[in-house]
Formats: sequence, C-alpha cells, structure tokens
Amino acid sequence: MIPFSVLDLCPILQDGNSAQSFADSVELAQLVEKLNFKRFWLAEFHNSASHASAATSIIISHIANATNHIRVGSGGIILPNHSPLIIAEQFGTLATLYPNRIDLGIGRAPTADPIIADALRRDLETELDTFPEDLVELRYLLQPKQDNQSLVAIPGEGTKVPMWLLGSTLFSAGLSANLGMPFAFGSHFAPDFLMPALALYRSQFQSLNELTKPYCMAALVVVVAETDQEAQYQFSSLQQQIAAQQRGKSIPLPPPCKDITSICNNQELENVNRSLTEAIVGSPDTVKYKLQQFIDKTQVDELIITSRIYDREARLYSFTKIAEIRDSL
Repeated sequence: MIPFSVLDLCPILQDGNSAQSFADSVELAQLVEKLNFKRFWLAEFHNSASHASAATSIIISHIANATNHIRVGSGGIILPNHSPLIIAEQFGTLATLYPNRIDLGIGRAPTADPIIADALRRDLETELDTFPEDLVELRYLLQPKQDNQSLVAIPGEGTKVPMWLLGSTLFSAGLSANLGMPFAFGSHFAPDFLMPALALYRSQFQSLNELTKPYCMAALVVVVAETDQEAQYQFSSLQQQIAAQQRGKSIPLPPPCKDITSICNNQELENVNRSLTEAIVGSPDTVKYKLQQFIDKTQVDELIITSRIYDREARLYSFTKIAEIRDSL
C-alpha cells in the first residue's frame, strides 16, 4: 500500500467566505489525520475568488496547530513570487514550531497576470531565468550554517525542511532529478506529460542529498459517492469552476448541477475534461478499480488527492471512502 496524502486548495464556496474555507480545511485535515493520510498540503494563489490560501505559510501553521501528527506543507509555494530568504525564514519558523512535520513543496510557474506580478514586485522573466539558482539557494539556507556564511536564515538554518519540486513539465522533472529532490507531478490539472515526466525523472535521478533513490508523487482528482451518478453530480462543481477559469474568470466553487451541458457548451466541456483526463470519479467500486489502474500505470511512490466538492458532508464522505479504498488495495 502506497501512502495517500491530501492537496487542499482551500476553496471558497459560492455564498461562502474565507473564514468558512479555513474552518472547512481544518475539519478536513483533522479527518484525514484520523484516517492515516500522510500529508496535508496547501497551495499558493493570489487575487483569486476561488481560493483562500494566499498567505500559504500562515494557513499551514493554522492547520498544523489544529492537528497532531500529520505532515503539513505547501503544494506549492511559487518560488518566483518570493525571495529564497523569505521562504527559508517562513518555513524555518514553521519547522521550529512544528518539528518533523513540515514539507516545502516548490512550484515554478509564476502568475501570468501582470497586475499580480506588479503587486508582488516581481519581474516574471528574470524570476523564471533564475529559478534553478533560487532553488539551490533556498535549500542552502535551510542547511546547517557554513563557516564564513554571511547570509543566514534565522529561523531556518539547520532545519533541513524536506523540499519537493512540483511541476507539470519535463523541465521540472529533469531539474528535480538533477538536484536529487523528490518530485510531485500535477496530473490533477495538466495530465499530458505525466508519463514522460515520471520516466525522465527516474532515468536522470542523481542521489546528491538524503534521498538515495527517486521518489515521485502524482496529484489526482478523486471524487467518491455512493453511486457513479452521484459522484459525477458532485464533480460538476469543479467542472464549472474550471470552465470559468478557461473563460478568464475566477469564481467561487459553485453548487453541483444535474446537467453540466446546460452551463458549458460542448467545446468548453471538451476542454475542461481534457485537463481532467486523470480524474477518478465514481462509486467506491469504480474508484477502487481506476485507482489501482493509475497506480499500476504510473508506479508512483505516493498519491496526493484533491477534491473540490461543494457539499461539506459529501467531501468528508469522499475522503472517508478513499481511505477505505486505499486500505483495500
């Protein structure tokens, strides 16, 4: 049995607010901790009506404080949005407050919105060009202080916070392999390069640090309900939200709908479903079969599950059933 983890995007619900999103995330984290999920990760978003996790390190601290042993981290922090020193200090602080429980997942793709980039005081082209160097600097700042080291992250140095590289491209897979880092692929939104990226990562992996062999994770949308029809109904909330994103709009997570074609035209629905090719939606039996197929196909070392489900009880039910399915695989 491989470990299962959770990627929570701190969704803001239609007619909801950020405070409710935080409460829902705490409730989910406490549930999946009891269900023996390994990690609970949160993602960085800015200027988004869909997500409440802009101040990612603060929400990580909030979740870690509300739980006891589950690992909590970022999935991910977008490094081009920040200086390596700031992230080293933030996650060094988290690791000091919650020893041996914090993960630092790093993403490369900065915001494509020039308004957000300007507000963050970032130069998109420069930050992308220096990403590999910034990644190495960040890892250096979390290691024990060296003789004559002039820049020190306090807190941060010596904490050795486990770092992951997140990505959906061959570039990220190759960089992760060359740096000897664990790699997490975002197949929950960009499935096209899943298998080539995993193959590249495994073939080029170099053991340069504590990690002695490749370790890869895949992110996956999973929705479980009592029947295939009910699961598809709950899944329609995510389909609606992604359709809005593809129209250039950021919207709170809407309630599910019985007929998705009444909201999305055929071309929109085709585009949405293409980005969700690897999503697994259905009854417990359906999901068990498809999960086993995905694990057999990818041979990943860990799965990280995400589910944007509008109804609170339906979301908790889905993760409870996912845990039962995991234990039966």
